[in-house]
Amino acid sequence: MGDQPPKSIEELMKLLAMGQELTPSQQKEMKDYRFWKTQPVPHLDEKITKEGPIDKLKTPNDIPNEPLPLIKDFEWVTLDIGNDSELDELYKLLYDNYVEDTDATFRFKYSHEFFKWALKPPGWKKEWHCGVRVKETGKLVAFIAATPVTIKLNKSGTTLTSVEINFLCIHKKLRNKRLAPVLIKEITRRVNKNDIWQALYTGGSILPTPLATCRYQHRPINWSKLHDVGFSHLPPNQTKSSMVANYALSNQTKLKPRLMEEHDVEQVLQLLHKYQEKFDIVQLFKPEEFKHWMLGNGNSNVIKAYVVENEKGDITDFFSYYLLPFTVLENTHHDELGIAYLFYYATDSKEIKSRLTDLINDALITAKQFSVDVFNCLTSQDNSFFLKNCKFGSGDGYLNYYLFNYKLFPINGGIDEDKQVKEDETSGVGVVLL
Repeated sequence: MGDQPPKSIEELMKLLAMGQELTPSQQKEMKDYRFWKTQPVPHLDEKITKEGPIDKLKTPNDIPNEPLPLIKDFEWVTLDIGNDSELDELYKLLYDNYVEDTDATFRFKYSHEFFKWALKPPGWKKEWHCGVRVKETGKLVAFIAATPVTIKLNKSGTTLTSVEINFLCIHKKLRNKRLAPVLIKEITRRVNKNDIWQALYTGGSILPTPLATCRYQHRPINWSKLHDVGFSHLPPNQTKSSMVANYALSNQTKLKPRLMEEHDVEQVLQLLHKYQEKFDIVQLFKPEEFKHWMLGNGNSNVIKAYVVENEKGDITDFFSYYLLPFTVLENTHHDELGIAYLFYYATDSKEIKSRLTDLINDALITAKQFSVDVFNCLTSQDNSFFLKNCKFGSGDGYLNYYLFNYKLFPINGGIDEDKQVKEDETSGVGVVLL
């Protein structure tokens, strides 16, 4: 990092909510909402009086069979995620253009295994991996993906067959070509042809119109390393030793969780679905989907899921998190930062605060063995019950949740009007997106 002032962990966490960085010109365009005005989404400041789909008159036969026209010199492609060379192209596109800090010292370190886990759940479709290439060179310069997800709105009991939209990425040199709206329209066309009309997506930018907003939370595990790479600073009146001691974790778990196995899937899924009845919006998993998201391909380096059993051998609790490290550039001591993201969890305990504190503290302890340096989550689910006791701190990043072609009453994202954590209060957001 040389003589540069150290970067705070809050500043870096903010990037995790941004997707791709925006140039000043793009920010101005977003402000005008030139594209979103034309889409079936709630208007900003619109008072929702009734929930339901916005545009509900179409059928797949009403949707064009051909892709939208692209500016000349570019062509649509469908990326083959099963092809290692095409996965390498996707990796390079995201590595160079997706999310990085202003000094370009940290970048997401995706792996082939991560892409296959994130983009090929049960029900995935090849045509939903949508790319743009330069005709002359074949270079991949843009990408957007959709994956199947079934959403349940607990207050109304409505179930929506939907998709999650993710990995929208455009080469930095093409950010002024207004490719993003074209990519969104094209993935919408491809999804609509399968008779799916809703999509769930997240972003750090305010678009029309968030159904909920959550705030990023982070828990340092290896504070010394975070400080070494300029990821966290030394607060006034503290020493390095005191910071290390503050975030020290036991080597022994309290609830003795074990790694989840395939034979646990049905029991854990029942536990999760029952636990999630308290949230306003959740994901409904089929057993094969839950197996994929919790176990990956068996001994996964991406997703970690643990269960807690009682004396009878019944599963009483579970937690999961996924691993997506940062590459550290221009640092002589460290080349990677281990990052974990809290995924789904559940418990049958009535003592929610103490039980979740113990459960997530055990998650932090298990994460150490996978070289995790910082553990992240949002103010979603029941996270506010353990954040303080597990020594999470609020970041500067916010994640907005959106539902395409559907109006919903606003949902509590776990923060108040001043964007502070609503401590010991269940949020309405029970769905976790990558």
